[in-house]
Amino acid sequence: MMLTVKNIGRVFAVMAMAAFAVAAQANAQQDVFGVVQDSTKMLVFKLQSEKQTYYDNPQKFYGVMEDALEDVVDFERIAARVMGRYRREASDELKEKFVGVFKKSLFDAYGKALVESGEFKVNVLTATINPRDEGRASVDLEVISASGNKYPVIYSMYKNRDSKWLLENVIVNGVNIGLAFKDRFEQQVSVHNGDITKVVDGWSSRIEEDELTGEAK
Repeated sequence: MMLTVKNIGRVFAVMAMAAFAVAAQANAQQDVFGVVQDSTKMLVFKLQSEKQTYYDNPQKFYGVMEDALEDVVDFERIAARVMGRYRREASDELKEKFVGVFKKSLFDAYGKALVESGEFKVNVLTATINPRDEGRASVDLEVISASGNKYPVIYSMYKNRDSKWLLENVIVNGVNIGLAFKDRFEQQVSVHNGDITKVVDGWSSRIEEDELTGEAK
């Protein structure tokens, strides 16, 4: 191809667009990394400073957890996915109720696990933008327990209509927590012969430790 002024202009335009795309992706990676890092620091600080509150005043502890997480976790989106196809059969009131009980079950399980684990550290490692969807990203973290055990954690993040990064799923030690809860919901629907109301009313806050760590029973 002869390098005419027109061709050179086209090449320059393509290079400029590629450079812009790389820069935009880098900025997005920095943004989502910063969101996760800041929220993680806040959560760890709250958990470590409010440990006794968990035992003395559980409701206050749940409030502390919610304050630390509500701006970065899309509880409604996660709960909707857990309900799966059964959500279409539920009333608006039941959907809203499940968001609340599901949120509390998470606070019960993860709060208890982290509070009773002693001192721990969370490192935010890397953020990667989905090459097929710049509105989605994965963030790799590492939880280090007081005994030195390391648990890899992956946050699945998405950007909402307000261009805000929110958590939509978590993978802990290879276990997809969202799918694990969805499977559990389906099992409970079967146990209660399709009565979704009973499933929501009886949603337990007791989650086995192996669901949090990925360890076999």
